[in-house]
Amino acid sequence: MPTWNDLTRNNPSHSENYAARWKRFVAEGKDIDGEARFVDALSPRGAKILDAGCGTGRAGGPLIARGHTVAGIDLDPVLIEHAKHDFPDAEWHVGDLGSATLYEQPELGHMRGSFDVVFSVGNVLGFIDPADRENAIENLYAPLRPGGRAVLAFGAGRGWGFGEFLDSCTAAGFAQDLLLSSFNIEPFDTDSDFLIAVLRRPR
Repeated sequence: MPTWNDLTRNNPSHSENYAARWKRFVAEGKDIDGEARFVDALSPRGAKILDAGCGTGRAGGPLIARGHTVAGIDLDPVLIEHAKHDFPDAEWHVGDLGSATLYEQPELGHMRGSFDVVFSVGNVLGFIDPADRENAIENLYAPLRPGGRAVLAFGAGRGWGFGEFLDSCTAAGFAQDLLLSSFNIEPFDTDSDFLIAVLRRPR
């Protein structure tokens, strides 16, 4: 599977086209808030939430109106500019989830151990270079406070088997709370083609 950097390198318009597609969905009245509703439902009121691989902020941004404090990280500076424009009350940063030194960036160091919830949806995890997957899992674990929860979701067929992914999460320290196959709370089983893993950083 190509990484996000592969896609943008091969098509310089890819990021703007991606942003435009989501804005078009909103203009057409399509419901794109299922992920935000799910994250809101499992978050404490007034939570501090990190949208990891935030893109345009389309999932994290709506959580602001629900009373949460939101920050987002994405490797694509074009998408981060859209997030800053559309949701100026959140904190948006350029950063690569697959980087072993992500939280050594001066503007991101304060994020370690400070979030109630971290989520990564929209197949973000499927676009990470296989060589950087372990770094990505560790970078999703590190921002959580003890007892904090993670919602990590992606589809099958992206070169990262669900079992392998969950084993990596366990190795990084996550405890497993719940596995689902859709944001409509459908159960996950061995035939599911989509995984939503609700995980926890132990206290």
